[in-house]
Amino acid sequence: MSQPIDHTTPEPIFQRARPAALDQRVFLTKLAIVLALGAAGVSLVLTGITVCTIAGIVVLGFLYTHMVELQHQCLHHSAFLKVGLHRPVGVALGLPMMVSYSHYRIRHLQHHRYLGTYQDSEFFGFDKRQPLTVRALLSSLFDYKRLGSVAVAAYRSWRGTWRYENGQVSERICRASIAEYRLMSLVVVTAAALSAAGFGSLVVQLWLLPWLVVATPLHFLVELPEHIYCEDDTTDVLRNTRSISGSRFSTWFTNGNNLHVEHHAAMNVPINRLPERHGLVKQFAAYTDDSYWSFYGTVLREVVANRSKGRRPAPTGTVEP
Repeated sequence: MSQPIDHTTPEPIFQRARPAALDQRVFLTKLAIVLALGAAGVSLVLTGITVCTIAGIVVLGFLYTHMVELQHQCLHHSAFLKVGLHRPVGVALGLPMMVSYSHYRIRHLQHHRYLGTYQDSEFFGFDKRQPLTVRALLSSLFDYKRLGSVAVAAYRSWRGTWRYENGQVSERICRASIAEYRLMSLVVVTAAALSAAGFGSLVVQLWLLPWLVVATPLHFLVELPEHIYCEDDTTDVLRNTRSISGSRFSTWFTNGNNLHVEHHAAMNVPINRLPERHGLVKQFAAYTDDSYWSFYGTVLREVVANRSKGRRPAPTGTVEP
């Protein structure tokens, strides 16, 4: 267990802030980088040279993971000055990995509301309370069972029977989610039609392999540090959430997901403003790591310990006195 910490937490960690013009420009720059990297990945695949094709698949897989993290910012309406821009951009960002913006948004906002209670349930379903064994790790790295739930949601959307299953939501949210699952099914039909027309290898190389082989495990690795082996019986975000200092690259790639205490403390603050709060979080939060390398080094050691001793891992991270 963690050591007692000082609860006279400085207010700036929890201070709210609305998006400003500068924040919108930062996000638009991120979207421009997405387009550039997407063009680079496609160009590498289209060379037909094996090494370049593999590199292009990896670039696109990294990009699809990054796009879901950008979608996450849209969920919180902290990217644009006009609220109405968040959904269309968020829908587009989630398409490569078949993530419904509206369904994800309502489930994720409930996660923020209920974190630390029995009602907490994230959209991406790794159970942070289970021991992290080799089997659990591999199963979550390649979480293809989610595809089944997406297929069922798309089927029910076309039949008009899709309903949100984790509480009561407005008809507007239901209609938006149904429209997005229908759109996903149309993407699949288009991909199948292109494959039938002789472009199957491109569908595989530009979409399926980057998504299923690269982006799926990467996304799990991005999500895993957020709350695992923090304290799941408290609503105090300084104890139930982890932040990782990370590098400039990891902060960009995860779109600030490494600064997760900062995000849960004030979820509508634009992501680009979170680093200025990180110093205070390192002082007052119970669980922090200096890098993803250190976090996953600890996780791997605990996985090995679980395998040999059959015990639950101890909490990881730096525990502040």
